Amino acid sequence: MTPEEILQALYDETLVGNAPRVLDLTNEGLTLDMEPQTLLFDALIPSLEEVGARFERGDFFVPEMLIAGRAMAGAMERLRPLLAETGVETVGKFLMGTVKGDVHDIGKNLVNIMLEGAGFEVIDLGVQVAPEKFVAAIEEHQPDIVGFSAFLTTTMPMFKANMNALEKAGIRNDVIVMVGGAPVTQEYADAVGADGYAADASQTVKRAKSLLDTKRAKVPA
Repeated sequence: MTPEEILQALYDETLVGNAPRVLDLTNEGLTLDMEPQTLLFDALIPSLEEVGARFERGDFFVPEMLIAGRAMAGAMERLRPLLAETGVETVGKFLMGTVKGDVHDIGKNLVNIMLEGAGFEVIDLGVQVAPEKFVAAIEEHQPDIVGFSAFLTTTMPMFKANMNALEKAGIRNDVIVMVGGAPVTQEYADAVGADGYAADASQTVKRAKSLLDTKRAKVPA
């Protein structure tokens, strides 16, 4: 296959979530000395953006997003160390976790895949993340954005507990805070003082980029 054919096939196979084929094509591209960033930015990311667009139009649903995301995740496992070697600039650093008391992670994991596919470096703290763990991780990793995920209505108050912990640690203004999860609304996000909210994985990526652009535009050069 030519490099152009590999890129087209990578796009097509990611779109339908054919993980084994996506990995094979990624390896084939690398054996042809194709740049890892070319595979990422010219095939994988555009394909996942199309997945997001189809989801928003109602042509794709969560299962299609998940299998496409998993297909891309397999390729990213292969490409990540190579991209690190080439020093490819990431869009930004995103720290993510499901709040204390909540063990749901399917939505969070899908968001992580979409964020990584869009060029973010994602640090996933997993589930049942206590406020003090968020604080420690923010201090350690210095992320641009921190995301709090909650699936249960009963764990949504942890958003406010987390915000209070950031305030107390004096780091609230250092990070953009985004919240999300099945029961979460824009009104609730506003009530707890979050900077951003998104209803699904595709919207999370757009909102994260928008919030980051706005914040960076305010920083004097």
